[in-house]
Amino acid sequence: MKRLAAILTLTLPLMAQAQDMSKALDEVVVTATGTPHTLKNVPVQTEIISKEQIEQLGAASFEDILSQLSAGFDFNAGDMGSQMTMNGLGNSYILILIDGKRLHGDNGGENDLGHIDPHNIDHIEIVKGAGSALYGSDAIAGVINVITRKHTDEGIYLENTTRTGSYADLRQHNGIGVTVGRLNSMTNFQLQHTDGWQNTSVEDPSQTEFPIFDSRNKTVNEYTNWQVAERLTYTASDELSIYADGSLYGKRIYRPTDGKYASCDVNTFDMQYRDASAAGGFTYRMNKTDMVTFDLDWNRHAYYYYYTATTLEDGYDPLGNFTHYYPYFADQRNLQSDQQRTMAQLKGVFSLPYSNSFSAGAEFRYDCLDAPMRVRDGGGATDWTAALYAQDEFTALDWMSLTTGIRLNQNAGFGFRATPKVSVMFPLGEFRIRTGWSQGFKTPTPKELHYQYLRTMGSSTFLYIGNRELRPQTSDYWSASIEYSHGGFNMSATGYMNSLDNMITLVNIPVSEIPEGSAEYMGDGSSQIIPRQYRNMEDARTFGADVTLNWRITKELTINGTYSYLDTDAHVYNEKKDRLDKVTIDGMAHHKGNLSATWQHRFTEDYRLGLGLYGRASSTRYYQNNGNGKGYQTWRLTTSHDIGHGARGLSYRVEAGIDNIFDYRDTTPHGLHYGTTTAGRTCYCTLSIRFSEGRKMDTKSIIKESGHSSEED
Repeated sequence: MKRLAAILTLTLPLMAQAQDMSKALDEVVVTATGTPHTLKNVPVQTEIISKEQIEQLGAASFEDILSQLSAGFDFNAGDMGSQMTMNGLGNSYILILIDGKRLHGDNGGENDLGHIDPHNIDHIEIVKGAGSALYGSDAIAGVINVITRKHTDEGIYLENTTRTGSYADLRQHNGIGVTVGRLNSMTNFQLQHTDGWQNTSVEDPSQTEFPIFDSRNKTVNEYTNWQVAERLTYTASDELSIYADGSLYGKRIYRPTDGKYASCDVNTFDMQYRDASAAGGFTYRMNKTDMVTFDLDWNRHAYYYYYTATTLEDGYDPLGNFTHYYPYFADQRNLQSDQQRTMAQLKGVFSLPYSNSFSAGAEFRYDCLDAPMRVRDGGGATDWTAALYAQDEFTALDWMSLTTGIRLNQNAGFGFRATPKVSVMFPLGEFRIRTGWSQGFKTPTPKELHYQYLRTMGSSTFLYIGNRELRPQTSDYWSASIEYSHGGFNMSATGYMNSLDNMITLVNIPVSEIPEGSAEYMGDGSSQIIPRQYRNMEDARTFGADVTLNWRITKELTINGTYSYLDTDAHVYNEKKDRLDKVTIDGMAHHKGNLSATWQHRFTEDYRLGLGLYGRASSTRYYQNNGNGKGYQTWRLTTSHDIGHGARGLSYRVEAGIDNIFDYRDTTPHGLHYGTTTAGRTCYCTLSIRFSEGRKMDTKSIIKESGHSSEED
């Protein structure tokens, strides 16, 4: 009996570990192929950030979640949005989806990730590498799909989450879900605010006429944003489900107005966004495996100057004549750009004989840019793309699954292009070997073709210029990975190379090469002008390796780690010297890594404690201009307290923690690049209250809502 007890003592925790890891690997993902697969059997390497990881981290933003839990990402906060890189490539190469739909933002620039409420995320699926065959343009670096939380229980669901922290940081989330019969409504509201912070008061001496050591410029400016979103779903029958949703979003960035030096730290206007979206569609299920979906959505991203003092700016007088010195007064707005996108998508998934799953679809996208102050010929531009795509998944062989696909694109300005892909997975017991090749295709955006604007920093003026001679970008992405899972242990390693042709990036050009229309746009012809124009690089390559480790040591203790190695090689033709010059892809860092340890224990039925320690490190980030970003290392401590066990439908959660425990700050002077914009040591506290009153849905209803084809799935 003693020996039996000892055996059970040793084996039961191991059995629990195996069960927990098996549960994670059996989670269904859809981003890699557009069809449901368990994580362990998805043919393309997919990284998941789970709901449990997100809740334990207690992050303030979507950027925090990705940077703390996945090593391949970098972020720098900026007034125009988040400067984001994924395995060496920036915003315009990364496709961000919310429940499978494209996040709309600044086309060809930075994305405002404030649209994504961190307290409304169920989990995140990340697929790295060219995904143009399935998702079209923008998916050259990879695809990030944010899956939001759903409420489908009959009755009412209420949620309130309030997070407050240093520098008047406030994050508010409210959710209201109602299900009555076949009709489901989910309403979400979020508010984000920070007073911003200043890590240094020094301006870069090379960009000012005289030394400035008491600048009012902040590292991150004060801002407030808000969003309200509504989704209605009606289950007309067992076969047909219809939905409609929409959202409104606003943001204002408050910039210093009381500095001493007009050349660098005094501003006469704030920045303001006003965004909106509307969508609708249906899902029709012919049987357990075959289905047809249709989606139609419209999005708008409008960007304004909101004046705080009288300012002479580019504008139109009452007669409609353009002038460089039109007066704007306090509380007036001046539209800088209005980007609108309309998309229609039709998709079918069908089961074929011999273990084949076939997907096919059609897509149409129309983009419209209205920028009276920044596009000279007519003040705007349009673009459209039509596409057909098909994909086949062959799984008849126990030792191999094969996925092939192709997308046929037709663009208004750049004609026809086909982008194929092939991926193979070999399941070998506890090992999974995956390899693949895919092509990417990205046409220049209206902004890259037509946009132009001035940015003054100290005594220097930067002129950013569009280029109508740009060519489409293409890429070839090769990858190979091996994954091993046993009990509570999972580890994967992926090597990749992404080879890009005609890569578009901003390049310094001589003043003599400034296009005539852009020179006129300068107005005063400043002698300190530094022109930068969008150009096609002759070639560019990113190559590296990603390693992930998940080890559930006991049922309560888990260790996670990610590491990313990256190198880039790019060349651009120097017309003046008739040679290829080697350049740096902005934001590249050779080494990045994350490490975390989390522990959870339920002391009583009404109380569970969670502890987490998170570390992140990065080597130097390289840039063409304005210096390199310093390497850094930061650590974070979190605690969570679940109180109550859902009695009477109520549950409570308290979170508290310290970010950047060792108070690291990057004090690089303003005007130069940062390694990180962290504010140093900060503290936070979060209170969540949830109320759910209603019956749980039965198994068949859950299967139907999740999109799975059978109870076994």
